[in-house]
Amino acid sequence: MKNAFILATVALVITLFGCEKSQDKPAAKESAKPEVATKPKDDQKPGDGHDHGHHDDHAHQDGGDPSDHGDEVVELGSAKLGEFNVRAARDKAELKPGGDAPIDVWIDGGVGKEVTAVRLWIGTQDAKGSIRAKADIENGKWHTHVEIPSPIPTGGRLWVELEESGGKKTVGSFDLSP
Repeated sequence: MKNAFILATVALVITLFGCEKSQDKPAAKESAKPEVATKPKDDQKPGDGHDHGHHDDHAHQDGGDPSDHGDEVVELGSAKLGEFNVRAARDKAELKPGGDAPIDVWIDGGVGKEVTAVRLWIGTQDAKGSIRAKADIENGKWHTHVEIPSPIPTGGRLWVELEESGGKKTVGSFDLSP
């Protein structure tokens, strides 16, 4: 009788232990998810699996770097945004409503030490009718493709929002024409 009681107790313990262990497995998988980085890495290379949203109309005929579109570049100028010196450029291709514009931004001559995010849009400062694009670091600068609103608002400009590591945001704009 003692043996039957001991066997029943052992079987119950094994069953409970086995159930608890299987319940822990999904939780372990959830905790293994990678954290989202708050600052893009400056060491991304072409072909690293990072999709920059490049489209066929921006094909790279020279086989070079994905941020090099082979198109002539239009310098949009430089501006002081908060404590940062910002320079912007775009491909010279015509700005077609409903299309996109490849944009490059340099902060203090590179990526800006305290900048954790750069967002860009074409249109008005309130971004009404525009889509904000978050830039990635490519070859020592911030790069993205900004969707061009249709229609382009009268006086539409390229707007750049810089977010610092402490969360502070600074906004400025550039004229889109050369």
